[in-house]
Amino acid sequence: MAMAAPMPMSTGKAPMPTDTRLLTLMQWLSPAYPLGSFAYSHGLESAVAKGWVKGPESLKDWLEDVLCEGTGRNDAILLRQAFDAPDAASLAHVEAVARAACPSAERLREAGRQGAAFARVTAEVWQIDLPSLLFPVAVGRAARLADLDPEITAMLFLQGFASNLVSAAQRLMPLGQTEAQRVLSRLAPACQRLVHETAAAPLDEIASNAFLSDVASLTHETLEPRIFQS
Repeated sequence: MAMAAPMPMSTGKAPMPTDTRLLTLMQWLSPAYPLGSFAYSHGLESAVAKGWVKGPESLKDWLEDVLCEGTGRNDAILLRQAFDAPDAASLAHVEAVARAACPSAERLREAGRQGAAFARVTAEVWQIDLPSLLFPVAVGRAARLADLDPEITAMLFLQGFASNLVSAAQRLMPLGQTEAQRVLSRLAPACQRLVHETAAAPLDEIASNAFLSDVASLTHETLEPRIFQS
């Protein structure tokens, strides 16, 4: 008696994309990409030293504020504006606004050094004309030159930013691997929401309401001892 062929099972979900452009983005925004991101805490080291961030819950709240009310939102706007810039003059204007929006010398150095490293490696490997720019501006411009989706680029950029800060927190406080990943997973909806909210946002919407995060970046340079550059 012949056996019936197995029926295909459907999960009701769309298949994952296999476009190599997604793999390119994952490579660019991976912790393995040589940017030196591990050396920066974005002021988190000061926040932990001052007792503003003490554990998983306060870390999640801190990072959500940084994402939604401070650097994360601004970076999403800058990335998209750099992607949409029609010419070199427009791109230079985005870069100028990005530099002016940095609240401290350490923040400017953090974005500048990561952006320069990203531009150098990406231009050489992908053979694109990518100047040295602040990190979110460089990623937005590179995505345009490589014909990548700007919203997916921004979403992965924000997730990578949050992931790096969670990793920094693990070196600053008692935070196990499982709890760290739980914090990161709880930030995913904020990353997704931010991308949609900022897709058409103009440069004049750049602002920061994450005041303690900005203060932490200002006071970090005098913190002793310290292990991060920001």
